[in-house]
Amino acid sequence: MTQKITGEMVVKPAHRFALVVAEFNEFITTRLAEAAIECLTRHGGKETQITQVWVPGSFEIPTMATCLAKSGKYSAIICLGCVVRGQTSHYDHVSDQVSRGVGAVGPATGVPTIFGIITADTLEQAIDRAGLKQGNAGWEAACTAISMVNLMAKVKD
Repeated sequence: MTQKITGEMVVKPAHRFALVVAEFNEFITTRLAEAAIECLTRHGGKETQITQVWVPGSFEIPTMATCLAKSGKYSAIICLGCVVRGQTSHYDHVSDQVSRGVGAVGPATGVPTIFGIITADTLEQAIDRAGLKQGNAGWEAACTAISMVNLMAKVKD
């Protein structure tokens, strides 16, 4: 019989979470951060277990996530931002670099680093992903963080 290992959805007292939140498109990212905090507290966490770090834009998220992961203070890093396609290729460059950067932090540090960054073609799509019609990417990222912290602890044991 195969063994199945899953991460339960419970924030334990020893867990610490860092939220790296982009200030750019703040009316969207604030909603993501609020939902992430609500998710963590509804699953047993306390606000004292959560640190928010606000960076100028999504492009800066991977650098701060790396710094926080290397500090050894956090069980998981939740990255929250919003990049909306404009009329230039700027969107492609930013979204590509943010995706690659966030994706590299976890494997390099061993700290789960969660991608909760909305990449949308329109502002309407971004608003929908921030809780209007299609759930909230901040909540989803926090759920992933909780699961990964617990899962990694089981695998290490």
